[in-house]
Amino acid sequence: MHCPFCSHTETKVIDSRLVADGDQIRRRRECLECGERYTTFETAELVLPRVIKSNGNRQPFDEEKLRNGILRAIEKRPVSIEMVESLINRIKHNLRETGEPEVKTLTVGELVMDELRILDDVAYVRFASVYRSFQDVSEFAKEILKLDQDKSVRNDDPGPK
Repeated sequence: MHCPFCSHTETKVIDSRLVADGDQIRRRRECLECGERYTTFETAELVLPRVIKSNGNRQPFDEEKLRNGILRAIEKRPVSIEMVESLINRIKHNLRETGEPEVKTLTVGELVMDELRILDDVAYVRFASVYRSFQDVSEFAKEILKLDQDKSVRNDDPGPK
């Protein structure tokens, strides 16, 4: 790594610490030429599949776009940022787990809806209404009825014996 002050290529690591729940390493460095100190952050680069849009265009996976869509859905809901970050990490894990170099936006959207259905019913319906382009109130009603039926089935199921 080049020194940001003098561009010299040799630096010495003075201190290393885990940050962000162990997902990142913070390194304090000192340039061997000018003596200036600076901080770098190191994270694992995990390759996510490219996304195939409905019009056929391909683009890199955009975590910020995913986060913004989820944040809009959970607006004014009792959902913490930690829960959102955990949800995003599960979605990214599931996408990597497919092993595919490309996935359709449909796949990403379904993963988001599955996670939101578990996390918060209102956020799920909000996201589904945009994702599935609800045209009128009856589509909201159908989705809510389906959600209620799914919940009653889960609550009636005594589980394994």
